[in-house]
This record gives sequence, C-alpha cells and structure tokens, in this order.
Amino acid sequence: MKETINVNVGSQAFTLDKDAYERLAEYLDDVQSRLAEDETGTMNDIEIRFAEIFNELRPSKMMVISIDMVEMAIARMGQPDEFGPAKRVRKGTEEEPESKCTLRRSRTNRSIAGVCGGLAEHFGFDATALRLIMLFLILFGGLSIWVYIILWIIIPEEEVKKTNTKQRYERR
Repeated sequence: MKETINVNVGSQAFTLDKDAYERLAEYLDDVQSRLAEDETGTMNDIEIRFAEIFNELRPSKMMVISIDMVEMAIARMGQPDEFGPAKRVRKGTEEEPESKCTLRRSRTNRSIAGVCGGLAEHFGFDATALRLIMLFLILFGGLSIWVYIILWIIIPEEEVKKTNTKQRYERR
C-alpha cells in the first residue's frame, strides 16, 4: 500500500503517490532555482501546464497520479536545464555555498529576547549553556545587564523564513 498526498497544482486538486509527489516537488524546485526570483508568474504557468497534462493522462478525476505519469509530464515539459542555468542554489544540496553568517536574535530559541539563542546559533554553542553563562556574568558583575539590553536593541531579529516549493504543496 502506497502513501498518497493531496496537493494543489495549478490551483487544481490532485492525489499523488508519495514518490510522484517527491519527484514533482524536486523538479519544480530545480526549475525555480533556474528562474529569476521575480518570475513567479512563470512558475504559476508551469504548474498550470502540469495540471493540464495530469488531466490528460488520468482517465478519471479519482485516479491517483503515479510516478510514471509525473515522468511523462516532465518529459513533455522538458528537463530543468532547458529553463536555463541554475541561478540560485537549492537548499539542502552539496553545492550550496556557505551562507553569509549574520548575527540575528532567534525567533524560535528564545527565553527573553532571543539574544542568547541568536548568539548560540551564530557561534555554534548550546543555547542553554550560553544562557547560564550570561546569567552568571550578570549576577556576579562580569557583565552588566545593560550589555544584554544593548545587544537586544542592536541585534536585529531573525527574519521570517520564506516557504519553498515543497511547503507550498504540503499535505491537506
């Protein structure tokens, strides 16, 4: 028994096998990495074309889209390298360059303002240990509470992460 996933492709609902979903998401991520960031209309057109192809390939709306159907649709659409060279590197690939490491206050790993969580993420420390050290320094005069408050003001908060293509096709 295969796991199925309900997704919207080109504003139409489809049920895909898990492996078909993963292949389609991988393809769309690869194509998106080759387009300029402002070409969201192109990605929408590609999704709409996939929806049209899926509707042609399945005899019934109740039929599950298989990996073979996704491969046929990809063959009709063309390989990602036909959309141009990769301009942006996809997350999670080996070829991803090291990102600019900027100091930010953490949105997820915070107790008060996210200063210790952000410092821990930036320098690769354990946030709890850093909080204990910071508390110890504040209590015993090695570090003033004002330094923490200044860091709170100076260090910008971590930005909200944008969703990628796989998250747009999440289970429903």
